[in-house]
Amino acid sequence: MKLYLDTADSVLIQEINKTGLVDGVTTNPTNLAKQGGSPRDVIEKIFTLLPQGTISLEVTEKDPEKIYTQAHALAKLKDSVLVKIPCHSTYYPIIKRLVTDGIRLNITLVFSLAQALWMNKLDVHTISPFVGRLDEIGQDGLAFLADACALRNQYGFKTEVLAASLRTVAQVEQAIRLGVDAITISPKLFRELSAHELTDKGMAQFTADWSSLGSGIRFP
Repeated sequence: MKLYLDTADSVLIQEINKTGLVDGVTTNPTNLAKQGGSPRDVIEKIFTLLPQGTISLEVTEKDPEKIYTQAHALAKLKDSVLVKIPCHSTYYPIIKRLVTDGIRLNITLVFSLAQALWMNKLDVHTISPFVGRLDEIGQDGLAFLADACALRNQYGFKTEVLAASLRTVAQVEQAIRLGVDAITISPKLFRELSAHELTDKGMAQFTADWSSLGSGIRFP
């Protein structure tokens, strides 16, 4: 399973990448804008930090033909780029053309089983079901994620399921149980997932027990 960081903050990416756990980054216009300056410079920095990583870059155009042109331009930046396009019916013909052209797509803002099915049938590289945003409107985001995974498995589709909009440790752990192909999480949630109170408690106990032997003891 792949682990992506949902951020464009190069400092945080560099810090967490030292763990050896990061497979890539997902960006969007919002988190690129937060960094200020030239979005192209921000993206190039991410490329430098993760030379082998998969980087999702989202289109900013709205007109379908302009999206088509922009998607090709984004894909040319680096072989590992996944071009993010919203799962809106207006864009379905463009999505089909891009898939035929060999452009690797990450279809984002997927909220229904029908949308997931349509994108699987179009043979896109990745779909991103948004778990947290469904929860915000009173729907069960994790149940939808489970359905998206079951759909892929039942019909033998090749499209990868990337669990997005994960807000809690429990949501991430359930996504793992469901067998998603990838998750994307904030740096903050990465830190929460990496910590456990019993780990800290156990380390403190080991230190105390060793200290009780006296300062003259050496090992090995």
